[in-house]
Amino acid sequence: MVPRQTEDRLLSQMRRGTLEYCVLAVLREGEQYGFDLVRRLAEVDGMVTSEGTIYPLLTRLRKDGLVSTVWKESTKGPPRRYYRITAKGTRALNDFIGEWRRFRAGVDALMEGDDK
Repeated sequence: MVPRQTEDRLLSQMRRGTLEYCVLAVLREGEQYGFDLVRRLAEVDGMVTSEGTIYPLLTRLRKDGLVSTVWKESTKGPPRRYYRITAKGTRALNDFIGEWRRFRAGVDALMEGDDK
C-alpha cells in the first residue's frame, strides 16, 4: 500500500503534465464556464483541481491561442466568460493524444515487464 502523502505527490506530478490537455479535451465537448470546467474535471478520479489552478491555466491557454472566450449574460449574476477550444487548440490536443498513447503504451509495457 502506498502512503497517502506519496500517492498525493504522484498524482500531483501526473496532473502537472496533463492538465492543460484534459482542459482542452473537456472543451472539445463544447464551450464551458470556468466553474463548470472545474466541476467537470473534479468528477474524474485523481483529477481534483481548483479554480486557483484552472483560471491561470485558462488565461495561458487563451494567450497561446488554444482557447477563445465569449462573454454571456447570466441569470444568476454578472456576465460569465465561457471558454471554447480553437482550431489551434484542437491540433495541439490531437498531437498530445498521439504522443500520450505512445508514451502510455511504453510505460504500460515497462510496468508489465514487457519492454520489447
